[in-house]
Amino acid sequence: MILTRDTSATIRKVTTMKERLSQLRTELEKGRQRLELLDRERQEVRDTMLRISGAIRVLEELIAQNGQPASEPELVAASA
Repeated sequence: MILTRDTSATIRKVTTMKERLSQLRTELEKGRQRLELLDRERQEVRDTMLRISGAIRVLEELIAQNGQPASEPELVAASA
C-alpha cells in the first residue's frame, strides 16, 4: 500500500481525533465521579440540617412549655 500525502494527513487527523476522544471520555468520567461526590456531600448537609431543625423544634417546644418566649435572651439583651 502506497501512502500519499493526503492519506498520511488523514491518518494524522484520525489519530488526533481518537486522542481527543479519549481525553473527553476521561474528563466525562471525572465529571461523573465529582458529581457523585457532590451528591453525597449534599445529602450529608441535608441530613445535618434536618437534625439541627429537629433540635431547634424540640428546644422551642420545651421553652414554650415553661412559658418563656422562644427568642434568645442573650441576643435581645445584647442588642438593647
